[in-house]
Amino acid sequence: MWFLAGTFGTQAERECSVPNGVPLAFPLVNMIGEPADCADFMSAAKGSALLDGKRLDSDTNQGETIVVRSVADNAVTGTEGRFTTTGCGLWVQLPPLEPGDHALTIRGRSDGFAVGVDYVLTVDAA
Repeated sequence: MWFLAGTFGTQAERECSVPNGVPLAFPLVNMIGEPADCADFMSAAKGSALLDGKRLDSDTNQGETIVVRSVADNAVTGTEGRFTTTGCGLWVQLPPLEPGDHALTIRGRSDGFAVGVDYVLTVDAA
């Protein structure tokens, strides 16, 4: 599985090489926190994704217990360690893309938090 990143509430443009034959996953909008935080967040969560101009379906994860293992200086916690929390969000999973260039547009929102990422994905031939 090849994971693509969202943002921490900003707009971004990215280029990324994706291995051939590997499925993709990415959030439209997501968060970690307490179960009540996820319930509030998901009550207003909306999002969409387009791959080469075609709308993609997303899966809703209302909240499940997850274990996070982090390294020092990571963007989420800033520290190394392991902790248990609740994860929720709108996610897309895709089968491997055909070789070539692909345009992926990700938009997500929950209340005042908004994410937007425009990717150019390049899948090399096998």
